[in-house]
Amino acid sequence: MTQTSESVTWLTQAAYDQLKAELDYLSGPARTEIATKIAAAREEGDLRENGGYHAAKEEQGKQELRVRQLTQLLENAKVGTAPTSAEGEVAPGMLVTIAFDGDEDDTLEFLLASREYASDEFETYSPQSPLGSGVLGKKVGEDAQYELPNGKKATVKVMAVKPFNG
Repeated sequence: MTQTSESVTWLTQAAYDQLKAELDYLSGPARTEIATKIAAAREEGDLRENGGYHAAKEEQGKQELRVRQLTQLLENAKVGTAPTSAEGEVAPGMLVTIAFDGDEDDTLEFLLASREYASDEFETYSPQSPLGSGVLGKKVGEDAQYELPNGKKATVKVMAVKPFNG
């Protein structure tokens, strides 16, 4: 899965099917399960001191947030292959290798894609993240700057860019 803009998310068919299955579960059976938990906890008495009730309501809130996220993501998704970028240019859907502060021994390889596509194989950075937006559009050999959480700037050098075929 790759993201080329804030409005379109490119998904492989497998990723789309996986996210759709999660949405179907959360919208159906999972809603029924949480409603049953809430009803059972409500029957235990005073709701102000009922930890089970409050935990179930919190779980319901998280579940409904995920339903909204998945619905929005899938509404704006396109199944297929994202448009390609120029040779050696960082774009969504690419495996990017960077060197921190120009130190070729201190490198990181990551997938530039939507966080929905995170895998165990590679770290995934969104194109909207500070690092992702910093390297987006850069070519191999170019330096990129991005802002750290403490407000300071960090510089990385793009060492390699290749399409992700996962």
